[in-house]
Amino acid sequence: MTNCNILKFRLTLSHHAFVGLKISCTFVTSFSNFNFLRIMELTENKLKQKVQRNILMVSVLILVGKFLAYYLTNSVGVLTDAMESIVNVAAGTISLFSLCLSEKPRDTDHPFGHGKIELISASIEGILISIAGGMIIYEAIKRLLVPDEIQKVDIGIYIIAISGVLNYLMGWYSIHIGKKYNSIALVAGGKHLQSDTYSTIGLVVGLVLLYFTKITWIDSAMALIFGSIIIITGISILRKTTDNLLDRADINLLKDLADTLNHNRKPEWIDIHNVKVLKSGTSLYMDCDLTIPWYYNIDQGHRIGTQLQEVLNDKYSDHAVLNIHLDPCNIFESPKCGKCLCTDCPYRKQKFNQVEEINVTTFIRNEMERHE
Repeated sequence: MTNCNILKFRLTLSHHAFVGLKISCTFVTSFSNFNFLRIMELTENKLKQKVQRNILMVSVLILVGKFLAYYLTNSVGVLTDAMESIVNVAAGTISLFSLCLSEKPRDTDHPFGHGKIELISASIEGILISIAGGMIIYEAIKRLLVPDEIQKVDIGIYIIAISGVLNYLMGWYSIHIGKKYNSIALVAGGKHLQSDTYSTIGLVVGLVLLYFTKITWIDSAMALIFGSIIIITGISILRKTTDNLLDRADINLLKDLADTLNHNRKPEWIDIHNVKVLKSGTSLYMDCDLTIPWYYNIDQGHRIGTQLQEVLNDKYSDHAVLNIHLDPCNIFESPKCGKCLCTDCPYRKQKFNQVEEINVTTFIRNEMERHE
């Protein structure tokens, strides 16, 4: 077995006699390439786990600091930030577990791997955030009805401000690594940490006002505002993870894919349609129908399919698993000759007019075939 990509073909004769040949081709990577890819995946997963461990350790330190600030100040506003930190630690622990589990390779029971566990992790994080927001609002209303003395606000301001800076830096780092290695869990965790930072900024401003004005209801008002923000953040994370668990089409990903294919388009790629992309962890599983000249033989179809695979491998760092269905150009109700770039075609029935751009609309189109 060589180091190059291998194409497995499944041939079926269509109702268009012998010239109407449909070729369904699936790419299988050779053993040596597979080993190299596994080493890359392991390295990336270890890095993501290390990032999450570091975030978790810092989150525990911040949690201790915030509860110390609450103990010293007796501020329900500070309590909101401390309760948010409990969520950070719990969510960080779940996220670390999911990253460890998602590292496991594909097997017979899980042919698409274990990457979906990151979505489950992010969903649990969204639920915890929403619950924490509800608890904060409850405490704020209770404190409004039954005011309590607040003290040592200046010390609370220092502790909360430092924790906010640390949260923002951890959030930025988590999002940066998550986007680089396509980890939904790290991106969700990073956005959560940064949303915590934004609420901390508002909390510090409120504590400063409280320190100078001595108006106690400001404390409860801050808690109500930031509790609501936290709930909105949790719902936003839940909405995104639910979309991914249900494999909702990622329009931004499809646009990026279309731009890549347009930039690297070959004359034989008459059109690409019926595209479906499933995301599982860092892997992308793609199905598409590729229309090619009807008179091409299997060897030529193999070459065209390999070109498409190489373009996607370059773009997505070998994380794309592609299944292509090759359609001959003469089986469709809508003629293709006017859009075909193959200038040397001996069977052209129409003059070339204009090439059809590959875009999201053409991607999701399922073209009608002729019925004779």
